[in-house]
Formats: sequence, structure tokens, C-alpha cells
Amino acid sequence: MAFTAACNTAPSQGRAQQVNDPLWTQWRDRFVAPEGRVVDTGNGRISHSEGQSYGMILALRAGDREAFERIAKWTQDTLGREDMALHSWKYDPTAAVPVSDPNNATDGDLVIAWALALAGQRWKRSEWSDRAREVRKAIREHCVISRFGRELLLPGVVGFAEGAQVMLNPSYFVWPALDQFAKVDGAATWGGVVRDSEAITTLARFGMHSLPSDWVAVSGYNAVAPAVGKPPRFGYDAIRIPLYAAVGGRSTLVQPVADWWRSRIAQHRSIPAWVDVVTGEEANYALSSGGAAIAARLIGSTPPVALDSDYFSASLQMLARL
Repeated sequence: MAFTAACNTAPSQGRAQQVNDPLWTQWRDRFVAPEGRVVDTGNGRISHSEGQSYGMILALRAGDREAFERIAKWTQDTLGREDMALHSWKYDPTAAVPVSDPNNATDGDLVIAWALALAGQRWKRSEWSDRAREVRKAIREHCVISRFGRELLLPGVVGFAEGAQVMLNPSYFVWPALDQFAKVDGAATWGGVVRDSEAITTLARFGMHSLPSDWVAVSGYNAVAPAVGKPPRFGYDAIRIPLYAAVGGRSTLVQPVADWWRSRIAQHRSIPAWVDVVTGEEANYALSSGGAAIAARLIGSTPPVALDSDYFSASLQMLARL
């Protein structure tokens, strides 16, 4: 509600008037290069469509139009594909060809389209609205397949539906983005994707705590299991499942996660950074500040005050405020 209200506020003129969020300015100044590249400082200083999308939605939330413009321009100019309105997932400034893999990351494209649509509406920029429409169309055409009686949202165009099973990442179900898509394009276009993504999330409950794993394999209408070849962990990807569920008004989808986190707190035990949903093995270190912020959003615990110096953890902290 607060995020929606912020996005509907008429923009002020000039950065000083627009930006009064100290956590945003810290995040921007630490992780956004002058040209608009969002730098993953914990991963070899690469950039990726996911990080660019975070920068765009966070700049929008903060009312920082200047930063939004820089990030959006770099994203389209550098990662935008020529053959379809999606974005290559990775930029490595140290490589001879910085963008060598054209494959996309669907979560990045979802948030980019969501941010562009809201920014186009807020700041009266038709080119952003038009680009958002193009990206939504490309996602629907290239990243959704009909299989096992469901409409499945693929993590990327290539590499996830090439055998008898379909590999999905439930943390890529960005509910507020999908809801915005359904609002502007209609339930006929997105309703099946939303419904089946909710069903996959509900089916992806494994182990003694009924937690989702980072990656799942779908082999039938109700056949969902931890993906073979990936660690079967509720870990660094899956931590975003409760994030987007809380932001998207779907906390019931992750009720087992909330129950487990509450039980840890009631036992005066830290929440581990990951847990193996098959064996029950736990990390011997606690959630990052970003994970703790997500837990606070979901179950009402106390969030960290200071912004983490790590890019991913700090980004989760900021996203938990949407």
C-alpha cells in the first residue's frame, strides 16, 4: 500500500527534493556506478539483469528519477537483446566480450517490466510504458510454456525445458510484478501463469519443515520435487520466495516458512542461512541482514537497522521495504 502510494505521488523537481531516503542513497552510492551499472560487489563486480531490475524498482520507490533514468538506459543499451525485448542476464567487465551469454533471467525481466510500467505512469514517459509492454509480451511469448496441464514460467528462454521435466525457480515468481501484468494485460494473458505459479509454490514444500528448495523439477500436474543436480536447499535463491509472497500479499503461500522461522525465534535459536530440505542439514551460520529483513517483513520480528555492506544482502534489505 505504501509503495503504491509513493509511486502515485507527483514527482518533485531535482534530486534533492525527490530523494529523502537515506538507506536508498547509501545503496545507490555503494552499488550504482555513474553510468547506471549496478555492481555486484560480492561476485567479481559483475552486473546482471537481476541487479539492474533491483536498482530500477528501488530508485522508483525512492522517487530518484535521475538514478532510474541512468539505470534503465544502461540496462537497455548494454543488456537489451536485439532479437527480442528481453535482457541478457550477465555483464562481466573483465571479459573480452562482457555480454557473452544472450540467455535471459526471467526474474530480472519481470522486475524491469514492472518498474518501467510504474515509472512511465509516474513520470509521464511513454517510451518507458512502451518498453514495459514489449518486455511483458516477450516474457509471455518466450518464457511461458504449456506443459503438464499448466502454464509454467521458465527461469530463462533456454535450458530449462529440454527433457521430460521442467526446471523452475520459485523465487522467480515475482508476485507484485505478475499482478501488475495481469492488471494491464488482462487475466486471459496472465491468469493461468499466476494461478499455476501459486500452485507450484504450494506444491514445493519439502522435508520436515515443508520448505521450498531453490530449484524444483516439475514432471506432472502435481509432481514437483527438488531439482536433481542442484543442492536441495532452502537457501540463497529460495529466501526470495517469502520476500515476494509478503510484498505481493500472498503470505499464506509461505506459511510453513513463517511457522519455522517463528519456532526458531521462540526457541531462542538463530535462523540458519540455509537448510537442506532432504537431509535437514543446516548452515552453521545465520541469515544475512537481508534474510533477517525478509523474516521481519513476514513474521513481524525486528529488522536490522544498518544497511549491509554486501550487495546481495543489502539488496534484500531494500526489497523487504517495498
